[in-house]
Amino acid sequence: MDAARRHHLCLMLILVTGASGFAGSRLIPRLISDGHRVRALARDPARVDTTEIMSHFLDPHARAHVCTRADGHADQDTLEVFTGDALTGKGLARTMHGVEVAYYLIHSMERTPPRPDVVGGRATPFPERERIAAENFAAAAARAGVRRLVYLGGPTASWTAARDAVEEDAVLSPHLSSREAVERILRDAIPDTVVLRASIVIGARSRSFRFLVRLVERMPVLALPAWHIHRTRPIDARDVIDMLAAAATVAAAAGRSLDVGGPDILSYGEMIRRIADLMLLARPAVGLGVSVTPLTARVAAAIADEDPELVSALMESLQGDLLPGGPDGSSHLRAAAALGIDLHSFDSAVEHALREWESVEKLAAR
Repeated sequence: MDAARRHHLCLMLILVTGASGFAGSRLIPRLISDGHRVRALARDPARVDTTEIMSHFLDPHARAHVCTRADGHADQDTLEVFTGDALTGKGLARTMHGVEVAYYLIHSMERTPPRPDVVGGRATPFPERERIAAENFAAAAARAGVRRLVYLGGPTASWTAARDAVEEDAVLSPHLSSREAVERILRDAIPDTVVLRASIVIGARSRSFRFLVRLVERMPVLALPAWHIHRTRPIDARDVIDMLAAAATVAAAAGRSLDVGGPDILSYGEMIRRIADLMLLARPAVGLGVSVTPLTARVAAAIADEDPELVSALMESLQGDLLPGGPDGSSHLRAAAALGIDLHSFDSAVEHALREWESVEKLAAR
């Protein structure tokens, strides 16, 4: 068999959870183009748009990367969709069979109705739901002999010192504490787990970014709570997808937690103002001296037509800087170099996200 033919054989069977979410739906075609077979896990397979995913391979150049069988014919199982639920554990054993690398992209902070099959049928707080789902997934992966897990996590305590506080005094919000707990669960089960720790991701389907855009679009005057002064390193969704894809195979990433962020340090207020500028909108901003998170979260959720529990959890996490390695740290640059990624600027990320968004949905303010 010649070298070109060998290159197109399926490299690995990879499992992607959260296949209908913004990261999973973008990661799947990238993994297929890299020559892998992909198995997508979903509670509701109908939400996984395989037609849209495979449309990325209609042109001859992309189609050439879809893996083939040894006889040279296209592998019809390049993308499979399995039904399963990490929260109940149903379907995990079957889904994990033969998988070498599994992506854990499950993250839910929204209010959920009572589930008779979970925690005695009570409506369970999201940190408990996250713990149960992670434990079920990690145990199933370990039993199936999955070699590596890849998790898109969030900031940790080392990121979160407020400007006037020492690092030891930093307290994680329930949202960030939950993500750190999930990281520990996955790493304890599979030592080769790779964790990418990101803060806000700039992409057309990122709910955090869409929330900010909706506020800019619908508020003639931007009233910014006290947390608008705190800073972070927003990262382009394209860079996150590239990093996730590389994390499946880069040997140097094995067993590591990598801080990932873009090249720009921005306060949340600066991000909002830059988004307004890039949308060509004149939006005067007024800084408020207080946060009053429960109230502002409900008001902001109503304006942006978003889930109040999600918005509240996000706002609770904005009480200090979220910077990988601190304001002078370079851990995000080392992570990008280790994974072979050239980072996009914030403005480039926003412009690309807005173009992609408007290709499927008109923004009223534009």
